[in-house]
Amino acid sequence: MGRLDGKAVVITGAASGMGRATALLFAREGARLLLADVDAAGGEDVAAAIAAQGGTALFRQVDVSRAAEVEGMIRAAHAAFGRLDVLFNNAGIAGESSWLADCTEENWDRVLAVNLKGVFLGMKYALPLMVAQQSGSIINTASVAGMVGWRAAAAYSASKAGVINLTRTAALEYARYNIRVNAICPGVIHTPLLERVHGGNVAGNERLLAMQPMPRLGQPEDVAFMALFLASDESTYVTGAALPVDGGYTAR
Repeated sequence: MGRLDGKAVVITGAASGMGRATALLFAREGARLLLADVDAAGGEDVAAAIAAQGGTALFRQVDVSRAAEVEGMIRAAHAAFGRLDVLFNNAGIAGESSWLADCTEENWDRVLAVNLKGVFLGMKYALPLMVAQQSGSIINTASVAGMVGWRAAAAYSASKAGVINLTRTAALEYARYNIRVNAICPGVIHTPLLERVHGGNVAGNERLLAMQPMPRLGQPEDVAFMALFLASDESTYVTGAALPVDGGYTAR
C-alpha cells in the first residue's frame, strides 16, 4: 500500500530536477498526478515514464506566472480526478547572477513573477477546492536563500523569502479548514538548474561542497522524500513550517 494511494496531486516544475524526482516518487506511492511545466518535451517524458510503470500522470504546459494558465491547471486536475489533495508549487528560476545594484528590472520582475507570484497563484486557485473538501496539503519550494542572505542573487533570495512568509500566512488562514501549508528550503541540490548556474559538472566543485557540513551535494530525491512526508498523512500536525533540506547549511 502506497503512502499516497488515491491522492490527487499537482506538481509544477515537474519536467526536471526536484519536480521530476518528486513526480516519480509520488507515482510509486500511488498518487494520481497532473504535471505542469513550461518544458513540454520534458514534462511529457516524465508523464510517459510514470505511465510505463503503471501510474497515472497527465501533463499540461503551464507558465506559472500567468493566472489563466494556473487556474486552468487546477481546474484540469479537479476535472480529471474529482478532487485536489496536494499541490506542490515547485516551479522556479534562478535568474541572473549579479550584485544588487547590477540586477536589472527585467530580471527582478521575471524572477519574482515565477518564484513568488507563481506560488501565490497556485494557492489562490487550489485553496477554494481544498476548503470545499475540508482537507489538503500545499507544499511550496522556497530555498535556504530565503532564510539567509545570498550574494549575487537579490531577486532570487527575495522571492524565496517571500515564499516562506506567504506559506506561513496561508497556514494561519487555512488551518481551520484542515489544510496544511509548508515550505521546503533546499540547499545546494544537484539539478539541471544548478548546472546551468555554475556551468558544467558541479559534482566535484569544492566551493559548492564546502557550503554545507555534509560533504556531498544534495540530490533531487532528498527533496522528494521531504515532499512525500508533507504530502502524506504522516504530517497531519505540521503546518506553517519552513523545512531545510540543506546538509546542515543553516545550522552554522
